[in-house]
Amino acid sequence: MSEVTNNGTTYRWHGSEHAPVMVLIHGLGVPNTWDQHVPVFAEHYRILTYDLYGHGQSANPPRVPDLTLYAEQLAVLLDELRIETAPLVGFSLGGMINRRFAMNYPDRVSALAILNSPHERTPEAQQLVEQRAADTGAGGPGATLDATIERWFTPTFREGRDDVIQQVRNWVLANDTDSYTKCRQVLASGVIELIRPKPPITHPTLVMTCENDTGSTPEMSHAIGSEISGSRVIVVPQLQHMGLVERPALFTGPILAFLHETLANKAN
Repeated sequence: MSEVTNNGTTYRWHGSEHAPVMVLIHGLGVPNTWDQHVPVFAEHYRILTYDLYGHGQSANPPRVPDLTLYAEQLAVLLDELRIETAPLVGFSLGGMINRRFAMNYPDRVSALAILNSPHERTPEAQQLVEQRAADTGAGGPGATLDATIERWFTPTFREGRDDVIQQVRNWVLANDTDSYTKCRQVLASGVIELIRPKPPITHPTLVMTCENDTGSTPEMSHAIGSEISGSRVIVVPQLQHMGLVERPALFTGPILAFLHETLANKAN
């Protein structure tokens, strides 16, 4: 059952109220990213999912969005729910937001999992993502969707799981055009403020991506890991950007193992 905060953020609880809290942050245009992961995570944690501004049932952004705004949105949500600290698992844009949150509110984070999230790009790649944002502004969420689906899923999965592909297409097309465009601009430009982060991120961190993710490459994940002392990096073979939808168990397993170890170490 969904609930709404005073600032218009829609959120949902999953799992036992007596379990430690884990927060999941979705990516651009896909608020249902975690559907296959929540039942597994909820066996061990009390899972908090929420819709970013301009997504799902949440309100549109109250100002031109940037990573700081999305970090503030999460801080208000945690305040209202009286959550002092929690591990933050973020996918793609969500992995940018949890990094920004860890920089702005370091005492509120117990651990980070950064999944398929972009980092420093070549000038050519940066120009490409900015052009995609511009194309979205001109034609709406569907303007580049066919190419996006090809980048997100392997050919075998696209051919064999048309039901999932159509579901993901529906998620993206349901987004408000203006909010989606502005959010895509954050995805394009926000990485700049995360490169060699200041203040540094010092939390226990797991960085994951897929071997064939062209927008959040293995090289980017290793760069993120190199800038966070003590972090570990996992590259999932063969899959593309939406590997966590295509093969969810390849993500839930390592994330749970990482968090179990991290939180056990903190308790000792």
